[in-house]
Amino acid sequence: MEWIQIYIKEYLTPTIIILYYAWVVFAVIKILLENKNPLKTHSYLLLLILLPIVGLAIYLLFGQDYRRHKFFSRKKAIDSRIIDSIVNNQLNLAFQHELIADEKVVGKMNIIKLLLRNNNAFFTKNNKVEMLINGEEKFDSLFRAIDKAVGHVHLEYYIFEEDVIGKALLDKLIQKALEGVMVRFIYDDVGSSISYITKQKLKKAGVQAMPIMPVYFPKFSKANYRDHRKIVVIDGKTGYVGGINVADRYVNKEGQKYWRDTHLKISGNAVHSLQIAFLLNWYYASKEQLDFGRNLFPAINSEGDHCVQVAASGPDTDWASIMQAFFAAITSATKRVWITSPYFIPNEPVLTALKTAALSGIDVQIIFPHQPDSFIVHAASMSYMKEVLEAGVKVHLYTKGFVHAKTLLVDDVFSSVGTTNMDYRSFDQNYEINAMVYSESFATQLETQFLEDVEQCVPLQLNRWEQRPIRTKLLESVARLLAPLL
Repeated sequence: MEWIQIYIKEYLTPTIIILYYAWVVFAVIKILLENKNPLKTHSYLLLLILLPIVGLAIYLLFGQDYRRHKFFSRKKAIDSRIIDSIVNNQLNLAFQHELIADEKVVGKMNIIKLLLRNNNAFFTKNNKVEMLINGEEKFDSLFRAIDKAVGHVHLEYYIFEEDVIGKALLDKLIQKALEGVMVRFIYDDVGSSISYITKQKLKKAGVQAMPIMPVYFPKFSKANYRDHRKIVVIDGKTGYVGGINVADRYVNKEGQKYWRDTHLKISGNAVHSLQIAFLLNWYYASKEQLDFGRNLFPAINSEGDHCVQVAASGPDTDWASIMQAFFAAITSATKRVWITSPYFIPNEPVLTALKTAALSGIDVQIIFPHQPDSFIVHAASMSYMKEVLEAGVKVHLYTKGFVHAKTLLVDDVFSSVGTTNMDYRSFDQNYEINAMVYSESFATQLETQFLEDVEQCVPLQLNRWEQRPIRTKLLESVARLLAPLL
């Protein structure tokens, strides 16, 4: 036994120390060469200094910039020449002022052009957009739509749990598959919890279920680069997108914490954009390249009057397109910017745009949870409150329960509803998707709902906020240093 102790002391321990410091030096060089946002760089370097072993582990697990290094290969499911042709045609019409006639929508042409260029987000007309409030409305509508499916049902979810609502949806998918309907289902391997038995049951019934970016140990695996989207496409004609995952907590029942969320049901040409976003991830998850024919992209005759762009972003895109759209929308505001988000950890461009808008006299308001679902993320979010309040932003803390809606209303015509939170993770790391709606009537609906939510809030007052305990301020400041990592 003594020789083992001598060996460990004289050989093994020094070797481990040398290897560790070699890894640290490698990590520091790699962080510097990546030329990340300086704040993110500082955050990782601070972790390596203050938490020697833990910090290195966090960087190795969460700090790899796969977009920059093209770890995610470009998906080839669609002929890019077709997309380029449509986008270039719409851009030409936009520059000739022939794409749209509504003067208020023309005022947001900068957003439309931006999303055409950085995201190939088709500008679609003649859509019908229905706002669904909370899980009760979403699942009631979704179940009825699935019952009517005759060709295919495509689903993509970040969180899918085998609880009451999850099992009810799984039963419907199995039933439709047995009826001959093609069911394709993408789930995130970290966010979702689906048992092996259920996976076999789905497979036996004919449901094609695939995890995207599968991991061996979901509870201990990468939190970065996850599929945060919530998409359903039925027969290529009806689509759903928004903030509501599949779990019982999203459906409000007596005796449980109230969950406030917003989702959309879309019928019209924008459904094809949702379909494209789904099929690109399906190709990545399953390697099945589908024929983009009329069975997946049927002709749509919609009597709706909403104009919609569907913007999708993720670790496989060259641009943080949704964040850029938010920035463009905020900077284009002439009247108001109203935001609802469960998390508020904006990057520097978005934060500056919000403060500049408020200082310019624009009505900037934010609805944010009073009680968090994540202690450290909430602390980081609260660290931004002093400067936005000083700029004149009105902050409302939602007290009825937990607000999980992700909405943006700018002026009287631009609205965004989707999966994107106001934070670094949504802007730069996860697969996200939002519907950008250019419609005065829909903006009015979103305005009405925002004002109803404000009634369930308490205002955050600057003078009272500054009187919070020093330990709270310190916690928020430390959490903010880690904000780019949260």
